[in-house]
Amino acid sequence: MPYPKSMVAPMRKELTRLGAQELTTPEAVDTAFSAAEGDTVLLIINSVCGCAAGSARPAVAQAVQSEPPQPDHLVTVFAGQDLEATDHVRETYLPGIPPSSPFMALFRDGQPVYVVERKHIEGRKATAIAGDLANAFEAYCTDEAPPADAPTRPDVSSGGPSSTFQSLS
Repeated sequence: MPYPKSMVAPMRKELTRLGAQELTTPEAVDTAFSAAEGDTVLLIINSVCGCAAGSARPAVAQAVQSEPPQPDHLVTVFAGQDLEATDHVRETYLPGIPPSSPFMALFRDGQPVYVVERKHIEGRKATAIAGDLANAFEAYCTDEAPPADAPTRPDVSSGGPSSTFQSLS
C-alpha cells in the first residue's frame, strides 16, 4: 500500500524544486528515458526514510546546484508511492542491481555508469555524497569520453560498504 500523498508531498518537492521530473507511471519512465537518448540522466529513487531526508535529497541539491558539468536530465520516482514506476525503472533500467532506496544512478547513453546505493548513503554526510556525485558528473557529463579510471560508485577505500554494481562499460 502506498504512503499517503500528503505525507510524501514535501519530500517530492525537495527534488522537484531542483527541476527533477517526477515519473509516476511506467509509461512516464519510458518516455523520459527515450527522450534522453544520448544524454546523461541522474535518476533518484526517493524515499521516506531518514537517510533520504538527512543525506540523499540534500546531497542531490548540493550536487545539482554546484558548478558544471551537470547531467542533462534529472528524474525521480518515489519508492513506496510510485510503486509501478519504481518497479519498472528497477526492472528495465537497473537490471541485476538489488532494489535500494534511497538510490541514485547516473546514466550515460542509456546505461547506468555510476550508482549510489542506500548503503553508500546511510551514516554519511550530504556533503560527502554530493562530492561523490560531483566527481561522477565530471567524469560522465561531458562530451568527452570518460577517463579510464572514472568512478562507478562512491569510493569505499575508507572501509565503507562495497557496492553490488559493476559498470557495463
